[in-house]
Amino acid sequence: MSSRLPDFPWDSLAPFAERAREHPDGIVDLSIGTPVDPTPLVVQQALKAAADAPGYPTTHGTPALREAIVRWLDRRLGVVGVDSADVLPTIGSKELVAWLPTLLGLGAGSRVVVPELAYPSYAVGALLAGAEVVTTDATLSLGPARIDLVWVNSPSNPTGRVLPAEHLAKVVAWARERGAIVVSDECYIELAWSAKPVSILHPDVCGGSHEGLLAVHSLSKRSNLAGYRAGFVAGDPARVAELLAVRKHAGMMVPTPVQAGMVAALDDDEHVREQASRYRSRRELLLAALGEAGFEVSHSEAGLYVWASRGEPCSDTVAWLAERGILVAPGDFYGSAGSQHVRISLTATDERIAAAATRLLT
Repeated sequence: MSSRLPDFPWDSLAPFAERAREHPDGIVDLSIGTPVDPTPLVVQQALKAAADAPGYPTTHGTPALREAIVRWLDRRLGVVGVDSADVLPTIGSKELVAWLPTLLGLGAGSRVVVPELAYPSYAVGALLAGAEVVTTDATLSLGPARIDLVWVNSPSNPTGRVLPAEHLAKVVAWARERGAIVVSDECYIELAWSAKPVSILHPDVCGGSHEGLLAVHSLSKRSNLAGYRAGFVAGDPARVAELLAVRKHAGMMVPTPVQAGMVAALDDDEHVREQASRYRSRRELLLAALGEAGFEVSHSEAGLYVWASRGEPCSDTVAWLAERGILVAPGDFYGSAGSQHVRISLTATDERIAAAATRLLT
């Protein structure tokens, strides 16, 4: 492994997973957060209909897909003023997150700001580009230091925290004063529980201009399309054009059948409501059981995870849960500020979630 990069964190969970599998009723895996519910039939049908695809896909995506993305941004997020040229399909969102600093030409001497608790790929992407990682939730603490890119994530992975429009607007204003790009990871934005997330591209945040702003989206969670690798980025026309030009050279293309499936997924809201309802029910069941078991839940206002603590080192909590056949992610995977928390995913079947709830109380 390159010395530039940290060890892959999930490998360290192997002993806990082995212990959890010893439970007589099997493991309840609430760690990684991979979808388990069926891919919507409307998406499967669109994929099949587009299966005869002998030619190369276009890097920029089909006009039908780009127009569907624009419609979805307007209809679901209240984002207006996006031209179909200003969106770009990606091979899932993790690929874009990890390569974005490189694709934007950042490198040695560049500085990338990531939240104190964050998806590890933000930092990995900066390291791959040779840039410096700055970890903070308070941009004002950086003073006059040069910053090239700022990551924000609402709803947050791992905490489920939702950033208000006023907070995001301040980050945008701060970044624009310094010529920095703000990239907003909005992969969980349609899964709202006790607070409603807002896009970085919403007029209340951006003031009607998308200059210097990029929003990253994924269909993996909202449409159970993780296996399709279906995502997109939208925002600043100049930055999207730059990404498109580089991705053409690099051969980063979403397969044509997947693009057809994305159109179907983006144009259908009913399956999203159904999936959100499933997650809401699972969340309520887990929250009740966690509370009775003595856990304290922080944030978790939206998204796919419950951010919980027993007031002890997170490795002890992971071990305690593994003894009960439940596998979760330790909070320090996401930064030292998570050292006493664990991230508990809602992505398990109703039966497995119910099993976890029962085990928490025994």
